[in-house]
Amino acid sequence: FYQRHAAAFAETRTRPQPGVQRLLRALPRQAAVLDLGCGHGLVAQELARRGHRGRYVGMDASQALLEIARQGPAPPGATFLLADLAQAGWAQGLAGPFDVALTFALLHHLPGQDLRLALLRQVHDLLAPEGRLMLSVWNFLASERLRARVVPWEETGLTAADVDPGDHLLDWRHRGHGLRYVHHFTEAELRRLAAQAGFEVLDTFTSDGEGGRLGVYQVWSAAGR
Repeated sequence: FYQRHAAAFAETRTRPQPGVQRLLRALPRQAAVLDLGCGHGLVAQELARRGHRGRYVGMDASQALLEIARQGPAPPGATFLLADLAQAGWAQGLAGPFDVALTFALLHHLPGQDLRLALLRQVHDLLAPEGRLMLSVWNFLASERLRARVVPWEETGLTAADVDPGDHLLDWRHRGHGLRYVHHFTEAELRRLAAQAGFEVLDTFTSDGEGGRLGVYQVWSAAGR
């Protein structure tokens, strides 16, 4: 989806979500930041606006989105790297440690517990001993409008028996038709995932969209292991 609809997607996302802005306000200006699933660079732009001076590395699987990100404002010396975070070895050659890792609107696009856990354990290894992971996942089932955009798996030749509980397909209608895989997380599921990856959950809140409830945010500590 993000390869084929990059420009259309970027048109619909022109500033960071309120929950993202809330977390970015807490970042020290000198923090080394790893932004996974950085997309077209909204976090980099916001950090630049806030005068961030620390190391920034953004990674994404969409070359088209990265090209947009590279054209926008970013912290001094920012680096944008092409990487498929669903593939083993995505962190090869990436030097840590980072003070903060960001996975905003990323985990719900990765299918399967094993894949998510492998990514998060790699992130843990890249963080400083007291490092933080800040994440968000899409709470789309809280919206009647978005629930109406869930399409059956049969549209892709699969059935519900082929996927995990909580897995959904949502259609896309802006400047063309597309489908996005999205996993709907419960808070308990996120907490289990954090523990299995060696993190401790420090904070949880909801924000964004209808009634301020379409995004679930958490802050994890790498010192949880």
